[in-house]
Amino acid sequence: MKIRLAAAVAPVAFALLATPAFAQEETKPITVSGSAALVSDYRFRGVSQSDRAMAVQAGATIAHESGLYVGTWASNLSGWGTFGGSNTELDLIGGYKKDFNGVTLDVGLTWYMYPGGADKTDFAEPYVKVSGTAGPVSLLAGVAYAPKQEALGKWYNSGAAYATGVPNNPGAKDDNLYIWTDMSTGIPDTGLTLHAHVGYSDGNPGLGPNGTSVAPTGKYLDWNIGADYAIGPVVLGVSYIDTDISKAESAYLLPNFSSTKDGSPISGAAVVVSGTIAF
Repeated sequence: MKIRLAAAVAPVAFALLATPAFAQEETKPITVSGSAALVSDYRFRGVSQSDRAMAVQAGATIAHESGLYVGTWASNLSGWGTFGGSNTELDLIGGYKKDFNGVTLDVGLTWYMYPGGADKTDFAEPYVKVSGTAGPVSLLAGVAYAPKQEALGKWYNSGAAYATGVPNNPGAKDDNLYIWTDMSTGIPDTGLTLHAHVGYSDGNPGLGPNGTSVAPTGKYLDWNIGADYAIGPVVLGVSYIDTDISKAESAYLLPNFSSTKDGSPISGAAVVVSGTIAF
């Protein structure tokens, strides 16, 4: 049901409270972090959720020294079926993150919500992420599996069927699997970080109750490559994002799967620029 340039607010690392030299360092039991961003296109798993237009996004995370954390993340939406209501995505996130000898395990759940939108569009997606470093390179592998829910079901067999307003399979439920890997490396003394991502989606090849789908053509790959440049608390980013969804494969989803501005596929290649400030 969406595609974002970056994941929902990542759980924060535990910060150390600075103390005088003669005092023992003390770990803060609770840390709060957040960010706000302006992006030229909101992409979630390669597919535009903002009709190939600008989006404003923000999120915050509260983490405890035990490894438990909760967070939230939000973005405006447009196009891609009918989100309805405030045309807003609001994610609620909770999980546990812990370091084991340099390897970090992160287990949690994201609840995707669309406030005031079409009925039965909210869904839950548990995830597991493992991350670490290899020399100067940071690596992450993740699996997110959403069990069978109505929001993920094949209610409509095509975009034309959705236009009639009469579901082919009302109340249908399905699951969704997403597997991905990320890598990044910083360029010393430059403030520049290079990053890359590859993901694989496996879900139902139809449209859900609001005319969208987490895996629009059933199975597909998404990827991106880009760079971030940090200037104090501000990070400027640019990414090239694409999928292997062809026009022929997505034809049955039309008109839902095309931009309202020029009819171009919302999964087509794009260069996305962003500006993010952390607080």
